[in-house]
Order: sequence, then C-alpha cells, then structure tokens
Amino acid sequence: MDGLSHGDGGYGGDYPDDGPGGDRQTRTRLPDRPGADLPGGARRAAGPSKGLIGVVGVVVLLIAAIAFANRGDSGGSPDRDSGKNTAARPTAPTGERPVTGSESGIASGFPKTEQGAESAAANYAVALVSADILKPDRRPAIVRQLFVPGKADDLEARFDKAYSQAFLDKLGLDEDGNAAEGMTYVSRTAPVGTKVTEYGAGRANVEVWCTGVFGTAGVSSTNPVSSDWFTMTLDLRWVDGDWKTEGFAQSEGPAPVNSDRKASAADEIAKAVEEYGGFTYAR
Repeated sequence: MDGLSHGDGGYGGDYPDDGPGGDRQTRTRLPDRPGADLPGGARRAAGPSKGLIGVVGVVVLLIAAIAFANRGDSGGSPDRDSGKNTAARPTAPTGERPVTGSESGIASGFPKTEQGAESAAANYAVALVSADILKPDRRPAIVRQLFVPGKADDLEARFDKAYSQAFLDKLGLDEDGNAAEGMTYVSRTAPVGTKVTEYGAGRANVEVWCTGVFGTAGVSSTNPVSSDWFTMTLDLRWVDGDWKTEGFAQSEGPAPVNSDRKASAADEIAKAVEEYGGFTYAR
C-alpha cells in the first residue's frame, strides 16, 4: 500500500511502487526526525516545526507500515470498457440499498454495478485504516473479507510482519493492539467522495477521497490525535457474488486549509470515539 501518504511539507522521501496493476507510482512520506528506522530514511525540508511533525508522526508510522505490507503486490488492472463513459461524476446519494449484509463487521453483498463498486471501495477504505486491523485477533477476518482469496494469505503475512511489536511500540500499543490503561487509540476514516476511473469485465478501479483522525488520546499521550486527508485507490474484482480488493494504493490530499478551531482535549476525543459509531457508506 506502498502509497499511504499523509502530512505536508515537513516530510521527505518519495518511494515508487508498482502498486495495483504495476503501472502507478505512489508515495510514502516519512517523518523528518532523527532516529527514524522506517524504510527509506528521511530528508530535511523546510516547513512545519518539529512540534507539528511530532503530532502527525503516528499517522506516518501507520502509513509506512501499510506501505511495507503491500510492497511487491501486483494485482491486475481492470480492463477499460471502451464503450462506457468513465468521466468523473460527482458522488451523490441514489437511494439504492447499498448492501445485503455484513461479514466481520464490514459491509458485504455489494451489487455488481458502478455504484456497488463505489460503495465497496468506500467501506473497504475505512476498514484498511481502522484501529481493528492493528489487532492480531481481528486482522485475519478483515483481510479475508476485503481481498480476493488468492491474495489473502500472502497479505495477511505481510500485515503481520508490518504490524510487528516494534511497530506497535511506536504507537504506544501492546501486543494485542490495545492502548495503555487510560489511553484510547484512534484510527478512524471518513470517505468524502468516490470516483470510478475504470469499470468493465467484472473489474473496477475506484478512488476514494478521505479524511480521518489518527493518534492516541490521553493526558500523557506522546502521539496526540490529529487529522489528515488522503485519497485511496482500490482495484476491485467481482468474486463469488461480491466486490473484493486485488490491490490498493494511497496518496496524500487533496487537503483543505487548516482552520484555527481550538483543538479538543484528549478526554473529549476519547469520549467521542467511544460514543459515536461508524457508518455503512453507499453511493
């Protein structure tokens, strides 16, 4: 997922990846800070202060790990339907029922239509950057629900390697992916819009524009919760009556100008995460 990318000018290190289909270049932007032991190193760039880098460092760690897990993946690219108008269209509600059920807490049973592919991509984007995927006991079910059967075993092994104990330590999580007592780990994504770029022959390529909140809420947290904007691109294939993911990549933005709204206290963020549930996303 050599391509989950967050942050802004304070990061350096662009790394190519074949990504889904082997013809795209995506970027993982690593934090500019001493002692970073993530692949690729970092280069200094003028921009945000070290304080800002510390705030969003947890997001960069998460992204770099997912990039590592996806490295070497070469899912097939969808066949373009030359007779289909694939020009970008605004995402808008249609009133059609998006799914018929759920598996492992993730929506399933999407229709074999462009709208169905968009709904699947939006829901899968949420699952791929969720706090649950960091938990060893939840990860296998998520991977097998999202990905085509032929890639699930390999990707599960890559995720296990990427989300090592050393990685979890950087996020302040234990071996089970849980935050310390009195802390709440937050990794929640909200799709803002979707766009089908290719569709046909049981395949689809969908871009999902997302925002999200990431970090650890708690009075003594060294990784406070911050927000980010990114676009996730998913290659989907119709398998056994549902859309499944063959590969995905992520790039930074488009991001709006940050507002000057006062940040909420850690306990407010933790309470919000506990009290506000997620959604099933539909076209």
